[in-house]
Amino acid sequence: MRHSSNTSRRKGKTPQRRAPVPAPAPATSGSPPRSPRRPRVSMQPPVSPKKRRFRPGTKALMEIRKYQKSTDLLLRKGPFSRLVREVCQSFSTEALRWQVYALLALQEAAEAFLVMLFSDANLCAIHAKRVTVFPRDIQLARRIRGVENL
Repeated sequence: MRHSSNTSRRKGKTPQRRAPVPAPAPATSGSPPRSPRRPRVSMQPPVSPKKRRFRPGTKALMEIRKYQKSTDLLLRKGPFSRLVREVCQSFSTEALRWQVYALLALQEAAEAFLVMLFSDANLCAIHAKRVTVFPRDIQLARRIRGVENL
């Protein structure tokens, strides 16, 4: 059963109203007079709601789960397209044109290659009893794979 605002008060008690605060006298230094309705600005910073603070590593695990669930591309399409066109210019003097689906297929393959490479590098780091992937882990993963000059 809902209570109206009238029934929630105790009987015989009426709310007390505060007397209005008189407006301050206008300053004579040439500044515009303040509106009596506007509250004064306090010098303290605004109170922000408490932000949740995660323990170290929790956010990383949350990001890993998020990206493992998703199927979208991780690299932006524009910069990847510019990189592919730049590499093509180094091989050919004429301007080559790319279909959108060809660029997307190349990006899918590149991202799959990088994800597997980082996965192998992570296994190398774990084997060395570390949780941080170092460049030497990536080099070892490439060497074991047999990827030489890439």
